Amino acid sequence: MAKRGKKYVEAAKLVDRTKAYSVGEAVELVKKTNNAKFDASVEVAFRLGVDPRKNDQQIRGAVVLPNGTGKTQRVLVFAKGEKAKEAEAAGADFVGDSEFITKIQQGWFDFDVIVATPDMMGEVGKLGRVLGPKGLMPNPKTGTVTFEVERAVNEIKAGKVEYRVDKAGNIHVPIGKVSFEDAKLVENFNTIYETLLKAKPAAAKGTYMKNVAVTSTMGPGVKVDASSFSAK
Repeated sequence: MAKRGKKYVEAAKLVDRTKAYSVGEAVELVKKTNNAKFDASVEVAFRLGVDPRKNDQQIRGAVVLPNGTGKTQRVLVFAKGEKAKEAEAAGADFVGDSEFITKIQQGWFDFDVIVATPDMMGEVGKLGRVLGPKGLMPNPKTGTVTFEVERAVNEIKAGKVEYRVDKAGNIHVPIGKVSFEDAKLVENFNTIYETLLKAKPAAAKGTYMKNVAVTSTMGPGVKVDASSFSAK
């Protein structure tokens, strides 16, 4: 077990480890226990009762949070011709084709999300080994492989977040910053919770939402009570 700093230990004392809090209480506590000197991110972690090794129990997608994440995403779009112009007009940070493939192969990663038109995926696919492990590969399930370039860029800039279940059945999603009003964090929380509820695989057995916790970048996790999830 890694040794925790004094501030973390003090903050952790404010959280009752045996208790599950309402969403509103959890958000309050996360803000109260945040001791970072910067505007820390707030994240929610879901432990789901699914078996990600089975294809019919993999959960992956994207959702636009009503209040954004507090972070401006840098968007790279792989497109040509009219679609490239559309991407530029929508406010994409980088737009191009082969020159950016070469740059990425040489180690350039000054972007957060990639959008690609389907006709570019033959080329972008060459970057699979580099982009895959970083979770940056465009995917139709998350709306990042599309001819609707303008919409894709607008949604990402508005606060679209991707979610994907890991090998242990966990999903981590940012829901904002510590500086956000409580109500905005709660609204973002409810949006991702309801999205995951709808994404429940028919093959999943037993308890679906096993454990839910909210945490800030350097603060302790606060367990959330399942019965309070839809409470505003």
